[in-house]
Amino acid sequence: MKKLQQFCAATALAVTALPTLAADVTVEIQNITQGLHFTPIAAVAHTPDTSLFEVGEMASAEIQEMAEGGSLAGITTVATSIGADMLAEPTAGPLAPTEKVAGTFMTTDGNSVLSIVAMILPSNDGFIGLDNWEIPTEVGTYTIYLNAYDAGTEANDELVGSGMPGMPGMPAPPFLTLGTGGSGVATTEANATVHIHPGNIGDDSLTDGASDVTNSIHRWLNPVAKVTVTVN
Repeated sequence: MKKLQQFCAATALAVTALPTLAADVTVEIQNITQGLHFTPIAAVAHTPDTSLFEVGEMASAEIQEMAEGGSLAGITTVATSIGADMLAEPTAGPLAPTEKVAGTFMTTDGNSVLSIVAMILPSNDGFIGLDNWEIPTEVGTYTIYLNAYDAGTEANDELVGSGMPGMPGMPAPPFLTLGTGGSGVATTEANATVHIHPGNIGDDSLTDGASDVTNSIHRWLNPVAKVTVTVN
């Protein structure tokens, strides 16, 4: 299994050797949660011998940067360096509950699988994830439902903090109503690899309690996103 940083090991010869033809692809992502937001989304078409993340393996630095702070800078840099086709930040702001965002791109020969990531807010290191979904070769519309994943890089303390990679706490953008003064739900990360996110616990206090997350708004069940892929 190869992580995102191993994209750099791909060569032009490896890409051109694959028989897959270029495709005109439209990707639409819908937030189907009741109270979560998604940071700007990366939809990446790449070769099948690479992956953005792997369940059961440690997250790359680029995935950690995205999952803890919402930044796509690392993913964009690496994807660009190896010739992946990428829809980066197709929305100007956070994707709110029920909202949709879409973009269209032409995939390069050999970039035959699709991966999607975006941070979940509020969370410590939660993200929506699609890993190496094979892009159909037949014209048509296809639907995929995405689970929430935990990057395993930060304890789910559910406390407001810097949101910087490697620093405790989650970002608190102004469009979220979060509490303060929480004591912390978890102090250590029990699973240091990428795994299905257990979800927020939250509480009903904005001034104390264990969490800065509201339990009646920010809890979730999988799936959290609906993806519609149209191959033209």
